[in-house]
This record gives sequence, structure tokens and C-alpha cells, in this order.
Amino acid sequence: MRKESLAFLEKLLDAPSPSGYEQPAQRVFRDYVAPYCDELTTDVMGNVFARISGKGKDLPRVMIVGHTDEIGLQVKYIDDKGFLYFAAVGGVDAHLTAGKRVNVHTAGGPLAGVIGKKPIHLMDAKDRETVVKLESQYIDIGAKDKKEAQKLVRVGDAVTFESAFTRLVGDRVSSRGFDDKAGCFVVAEVLRLVAAGKKKLAVDLYGVSSVQEEIGLRGGTTSCYAVNPDVGICVEVDFATDQPDVEKKHNGEVALGKGPILTRGANINPHLFDLLSVAADKEKIDVQHTANPRATGTDANVMQISRNGVATALVKIPLRYMHTPVETVSLGDLEAAAKLIVATLERIASREEFIPR
Repeated sequence: MRKESLAFLEKLLDAPSPSGYEQPAQRVFRDYVAPYCDELTTDVMGNVFARISGKGKDLPRVMIVGHTDEIGLQVKYIDDKGFLYFAAVGGVDAHLTAGKRVNVHTAGGPLAGVIGKKPIHLMDAKDRETVVKLESQYIDIGAKDKKEAQKLVRVGDAVTFESAFTRLVGDRVSSRGFDDKAGCFVVAEVLRLVAAGKKKLAVDLYGVSSVQEEIGLRGGTTSCYAVNPDVGICVEVDFATDQPDVEKKHNGEVALGKGPILTRGANINPHLFDLLSVAADKEKIDVQHTANPRATGTDANVMQISRNGVATALVKIPLRYMHTPVETVSLGDLEAAAKLIVATLERIASREEFIPR
């Protein structure tokens, strides 16, 4: 991967962005894409829009979107001893939280803490087999009492898991937040590649870094309404099934390093799917396939039914260990996804071609 792109990816992943608190990551996105677009704006929700105008008149509008928000925690209560009780932002697994290092994002900057747990020596046998509910877990920042903790932390402060970008064997990398900063990264790389192209596209392109996907596809809903696209491509992550404890019958045969995933189903416009497939074949980009017979739980869902309807598709990145601090992807899959989308954009001729006949 290009060293500048890799540096951007690391910086994007490092920036905290639980749903509703995305702006540290959005600032990283804006800074990176600014040289590549004709117009860069942010709406009241916090969605970022980067537009590259095409060549011609009355061009189809194409929106590509990846959400920048990640799962996390939010401080709900500070007890008399200075321990912080919290709630989940998005789908946080209570199996994983105890014993984790965290950062509490305060007005004074990030504050280190740990999620404590009763020692196993002091637990009854039955309690050792029980998962402690999130509402009963707590963060220890080292404060001696409530008064000291309240000088540093406010109710409502966001919390992220401590996680460093880690290089594994080959091109595999691990970090928190690849869901869906992987998609946000691909959107940025598409903008960069389009800007570097020799010819202008025959579409008006909008690259969107959306917010609040993890709590109900909220930024995807408002951003699509604002852009009013004819065509929408959502870049997301999907469950890899090449780890030992995942059943392939659930999500098909999906592996890291074998290319981006193209989804088929009711949420996907057939002609747009075909364009992606032809582009993959012509450009010799390996792709994988999954099936989804109903609305997907992604921004593609709300894009498709925005206003009078949008021709939508999903390009997904294979991901291991979703919603953990060690989400793992292949860098090659990220690069291939960006190239595939650019090759598809070059094949779009009109908005009418997506209407079923």
C-alpha cells in the first residue's frame, strides 16, 4: 500500500469516533480528501461530503459512502468512590469488556482507565460461568473519590477501547474501528484515484463519510437525502468465515485476502451489480459473493429507499472479529475495493440504465 495512504489509515483508526462523537475522525478524513475534491462540506449531523464534478451536463449523481463511527462506551454515572459506570454505544459485547484498557475522552483530553473485574479467586463457581452485564461493569481511572473523578470526567463523555494498529503476517492488520473506517478509507481512496485520473468521469461523484450508522443508519439517511443521488455504493465490512469458530452456512465462504465482497439481494440494483461484476472481470480484480434476501443492516438500506429510490450496491471488506478491539483485515482487499469502484464509475453512462426493464 502507498505509504501516504497507510499513514492516513493509521491516523483515521487512531482517532476516536463513537457514534455521536465522530468529529476527531472526520477531521482526519477532511484533511486527507481536501486536495482531491472540488467541494468539501459538513452538515449539521457531522456527515462529510466531498464532491468531484464530472464532464458534461445533467450527469447522474453517484454517492459512495462509508461510515466513520465506531462502537464505544459512554459514561452514565460516577459513584462515591470515583468509579465510572457506562452504557454501550452500538453493539458492544459484554464478554470482551472486562479487563480492557480504555480512553475516556474528556474536555481536557483523553484519560486512561481500565474496566475492572472481581478476581477469579473471589468468585463463586457459578459466577465464573456468567457474563457480567455491562451495566454492572465499571471503569477505574484511579480517582480516590467522586469529587476527584468529577473534576476530570463528565457524565456523557465518550469512551473508546485502547487499541494500537498492529501489523500481522503478510498484509494482515488489526485495530479497533475497522467497522467501518475500512469503508471510510476506501471512499477517500476512490476520491484520490478519480482525481488522479486522466479523464473526467461522466458522473457527479459524492464521497461521503457518514455518522451514527452503529445506532440506526442515521447519517446515511440524512446524507442521502441531501445528495439525492441516482446511484449509491455503500462500502462496508462483512463477516469473514475463514476463522475457526464461524459457520460458513451463515454468511457464505468469505476469506481475507481474496478480494472485496459483492452482495446480491433485494437491497441491490441488478444492473449496478452487473457493472461491478464486469469491472472486476475486466480489471482482473478478485471478488467474493454473499447473498442477503432482505434489507441489509447498512447505509445501503436507507440509501435505496431515500426519496423516490436509489440504485444501490454494497462493496464489502472481509473482516475478522467484528466489534472487538482487534478487528482484522487485509490491506490488499482495501486497495482492490477502491480500484473496483473507480473502474465501475468509469462504466456508468446514464441514470436511466439502472431502471429495470
